[in-house]
Amino acid sequence: MAAKSKRRALFKWVSVALAVVGAFLIGRVAPRGAAFPPDHKLVDANGDAILPRPGKPFGGVIGATPDQSRQELPQRVKAPDGAPNVLVVMTDDVGFGAASTFGGPIPTPNLDALAARGVIMSRFHTTAMCSPTRAALLTGRNPHRVGSAVVTEVASGYPGYNSVMPRSAATLGRTLTGNGYNTAFFGKHHNTPLWEVSGAGPFDRWPTGLGFEYFYGFLGGDTDQFNPVLYRGTTRIDLSNKPADFILDRDMADDAIHWLRTQNAAAPEKPFYIHYAPGTAHAPHQAPAEWLEKFRGKFSGGWNRVREETLARQIDLGIVPKGTSLTPWPKDIPTWDSLTIRQKRIAETFMETYAGALAFQDAQFGRLVAEIEVQGELDNTLIIFIQGDNGASAEGGLTGTTNEIGHLANGVKESEEWLDSARAHMGGPRSYQTGPVGWAMALNTPFSWTKQVASHLGGTRNGLVASWPDGIRERGGIRTQFHHVIDVFPTVLEAARLPAPAVVDGVPQMSVDGVSMLRAFRDARAPETRQKQYFEIMGYRALYQDGYLASATPMNGPWVSDGASTRAGPEQAWELYDLKTDFSQSKDIGSLDPKRLAAMRAEFDAEAKSNGVYPLNPSRGLSRFEALLYRAGAAGYYREKRGYTYAGQSYSATQSDAPPLFARDFIIDASVTIPKGGAEGALIGYGSLFGGWTFYFDKGRPAVRHAFSQQPQDQFSIIAPAALPPGDARLRFKFDYDGGGVGKGGTMRIFVNGKEVARGRIERQVTVLAGITETFDIGADTGAPVVDYAGGRNRFNGAIKQIEVKPEALKLLPF
Repeated sequence: MAAKSKRRALFKWVSVALAVVGAFLIGRVAPRGAAFPPDHKLVDANGDAILPRPGKPFGGVIGATPDQSRQELPQRVKAPDGAPNVLVVMTDDVGFGAASTFGGPIPTPNLDALAARGVIMSRFHTTAMCSPTRAALLTGRNPHRVGSAVVTEVASGYPGYNSVMPRSAATLGRTLTGNGYNTAFFGKHHNTPLWEVSGAGPFDRWPTGLGFEYFYGFLGGDTDQFNPVLYRGTTRIDLSNKPADFILDRDMADDAIHWLRTQNAAAPEKPFYIHYAPGTAHAPHQAPAEWLEKFRGKFSGGWNRVREETLARQIDLGIVPKGTSLTPWPKDIPTWDSLTIRQKRIAETFMETYAGALAFQDAQFGRLVAEIEVQGELDNTLIIFIQGDNGASAEGGLTGTTNEIGHLANGVKESEEWLDSARAHMGGPRSYQTGPVGWAMALNTPFSWTKQVASHLGGTRNGLVASWPDGIRERGGIRTQFHHVIDVFPTVLEAARLPAPAVVDGVPQMSVDGVSMLRAFRDARAPETRQKQYFEIMGYRALYQDGYLASATPMNGPWVSDGASTRAGPEQAWELYDLKTDFSQSKDIGSLDPKRLAAMRAEFDAEAKSNGVYPLNPSRGLSRFEALLYRAGAAGYYREKRGYTYAGQSYSATQSDAPPLFARDFIIDASVTIPKGGAEGALIGYGSLFGGWTFYFDKGRPAVRHAFSQQPQDQFSIIAPAALPPGDARLRFKFDYDGGGVGKGGTMRIFVNGKEVARGRIERQVTVLAGITETFDIGADTGAPVVDYAGGRNRFNGAIKQIEVKPEALKLLPF
């Protein structure tokens, strides 16, 4: 018997003994209350489960004195006897053919070990994008039904697209918490609407508002591994004194291990549920230097060879059937042999950093599993590891980029010379890179297309490994049943012998779309329980039905950054694939079976209408102009003010609450006290060296730095000629934007006590801060700093009486 199970049994007998003794001390044993049903369902009059569980009426006696009374304590909510612990892991932007577990080139020995004592699902699917996949995982519902059809950054005012997960779709965390589990959430949460990512909330759609008892992680699409923006619960974590070797993946594992130990010490009788979601291997690809060095020179053969070698390993491992073919190489993606020596050198470094990041993450996962084993709980822990929330990302374009948001939203250009010089920084804190699409294609082997493309398996097929020695007897098996991320929710509930609740916190629950995978985990020959599933992301769409996949033909790839790839409509062509004989989706048979294709298109239309998919693609991708205007939001949640006043220091606001300082004139007035010895540090830090502003002191001199990117020619500084003497001072920073669209320049002027002391040009201005979780800070520059401050101290060493920021209206015309 596992150690914790023994402790649970001991706790049970001790509890009984204490209850008997307590009852004896008050005179007699109280009559036993109504027992829970054997399967631990608490039901309403219709026989459906409800949460929270209703308490039974007080069964004791209330008299005038204790001698005339009898106690009866409220019953604790308990999980079913023997309910397993649960660990659900989801990595980020990891293609089907990346990890060694699935035949890929990146060694993941801890995932390999998990697969050796469990099973591999080779036909498991996500939605092709992070927020929709994560909403589906948490709720067991199709993403459009829970308002999560796209990433939260491009939410719009249609029910399927507003990013507001409804209370009628309670999460797995809320369900297990309400049934006697301790629950914790670590890592990436990309399902909080932007206007709720705020120090003032509301916190309903933060992890703790969605039913998890503990949260340690970040909100949004990605964060810097070396300088992350982190929260514990709903409180921003101060990392100003973090260790020199700090990196998020290791820190997150440390925190999860600490939580496990605390939980085990406090409540050994309770099972745990951990939702563990590292941001790896989403941009930025970052890892400790020694992990990057492990992969130097490992990818010199290039992406085409890696693709061929991966397929050979996949066939040898039985991950894919013999005879599986590689899909055709896209014409607009260069083959490896067509690259110059320098281009190959650059591309290799991108892949080395990706591999180092994913391998390092696997090592941290291994530490977490080792802790569960030390506690004696590994046999009774259901681990579901989903390797990627979508396929590998093509968002780095044809060449790769060292500035993800700069590339996607700000129009940053990176020359080949720059990329070559930046190789020395890749994987470290001065690079925010994601690699070229050629590697994405290789990492999605044997499929075509990539992340975002919900019509093809390169976007939606991800590897899953499940282990539960007490509940899954077979070791090292491969399962080929078709399943989808919505199926995790009912799988966990079946393993715990719990029902999907019909009412949660007084709110009737919508039906669950998922079906349990437990039968497939236990039996390779179990019949498929999922015969149909629709897919749709930004107009890329498909329908799986009875072994066939109907796919709308992509108009062009997501590596085309102008948004044209997502402007899909009813005139779009469709393809048909027989996945029973064509594992890799390589042979379009639409012209051979037009009736089936027509019927499946009609069925997609029916599914789209019933799930809230229409209108197709209302967000149209993240163009630069739309990125600037997302604050206004089709749903009308954002209300820009003409004045923002901050008294004192230590303010930190997320982008949705910060003053908009882009594509417009603005004035910043600051009343400060300069300390003896001279002023240093930031008055305002907004963004990072990859894209943002700082208004600060440089050797006592008032200064402004605007980073359009981290490249030297994109760093614009205006610095006053003289340091300010100690005492009170009034500063004004006045920016006059050129107008004429987004990303233009302007003139910055600095005033001290009403007198202009400096002026200069800022030739290009960002549209969106980089990275996307960076904040607006008063008296500091948190996260990844915009500039290297003297002595590494970014906090202002004087006193701030008041700062007022006055942005004017958008200044976009004439175009």
